[in-house]
Amino acid sequence: MEVWSKIINLCINLKSNFKYYAGIGLLLIIFALYKFEIFENRLAPQNIPNNMVLIPGGEYLMGSDKSESYTNEKPVHRVVVSSFFMDKYEVTNQQFLQFVNETGYTTTAEKKINWDEMMSQLRPGTSRPPDSLLEPGSLIFKASSYPIPLNDESSWWEWEKGASWKHPSGKNSLINEIMDHPVVHISWDDAVAYAQWAGKRLPTEAEWEWAARGKKTDAIYPWGNESINETPMKANFWQGHFPYKNTKQDGYHLTAPVGSFISNEYGLFDMSGNVWEWCSDFYHINSYSYDKEKGICINPKGPKTSYDPSEPFAIKKILRGGSFLCNDSYCSGYRVSRRMSSSKDTGLMHTGFRCVKDIRG
Repeated sequence: MEVWSKIINLCINLKSNFKYYAGIGLLLIIFALYKFEIFENRLAPQNIPNNMVLIPGGEYLMGSDKSESYTNEKPVHRVVVSSFFMDKYEVTNQQFLQFVNETGYTTTAEKKINWDEMMSQLRPGTSRPPDSLLEPGSLIFKASSYPIPLNDESSWWEWEKGASWKHPSGKNSLINEIMDHPVVHISWDDAVAYAQWAGKRLPTEAEWEWAARGKKTDAIYPWGNESINETPMKANFWQGHFPYKNTKQDGYHLTAPVGSFISNEYGLFDMSGNVWEWCSDFYHINSYSYDKEKGICINPKGPKTSYDPSEPFAIKKILRGGSFLCNDSYCSGYRVSRRMSSSKDTGLMHTGFRCVKDIRG
């Protein structure tokens, strides 16, 4: 309260107009410094949550109009985001195990599929699959033994009964030796449940891209514009010919331990590759066009509804960052502007997440 006493006394002692205006200016300076000191103290290293980093707010151009950009990355539009905290790393198997042990949570992949719910997201008249495909399970990656067309993703995905976060490569696989790898086979609903338990939330798509860009303007990747294919390797992705030959120059065929590659300038690891990361936003094919019309979007939280013309009945959420399966030949998900989506109740072998936390006053 001492600072406020000095301010009041200064006001009382002002005598002339000159002194008045000079005093007002001084008051503003004192107030600004006082508030800045409080803000700095509040965000000192000891006040930043464990294994999180401060992402200062700012304004940027979201999306991309470069030659390699997909249609849903356009148009580029202006966005402002406030400061927030973000996990340094993707959530690991060890962290998710702690969550499950404390809450008894059961993931989507561990539950029997409700056909009535699934049918509502499919085209009318879709036939009911065999009961064996409605048992708990998930999709796992299966490499081909020869080159195949890349226009049909079902060619390298296979439904595996019993696959889940505890059995990421199928029912006979375990996570004992990969506890520091990102947890996978996580649906959007699973990620939200974990975030709530941890006192955090999922990032908005705008927050995620702003953080991934790591203080860089108009860069392609979190580290800048140097090709992801240049050595030394900067991310866990597919080298070689997808999906049948992975040269593993990065040292990994599937997931890698979190933090195995360089961070961006904010200190965030694996913002490119390793696993796709859920965001809180719905996916809508026209959302960027709507945002462009607004001029400047301040802390956008995405569209109110989901719409993907290729799957018009599915309720889809945004995925960002790419995975160990991404390759320039068909995906390039490791670019900071690249957008993907999936139905919110779907978990896959290359899908995980990280959390953010609001800065409270």
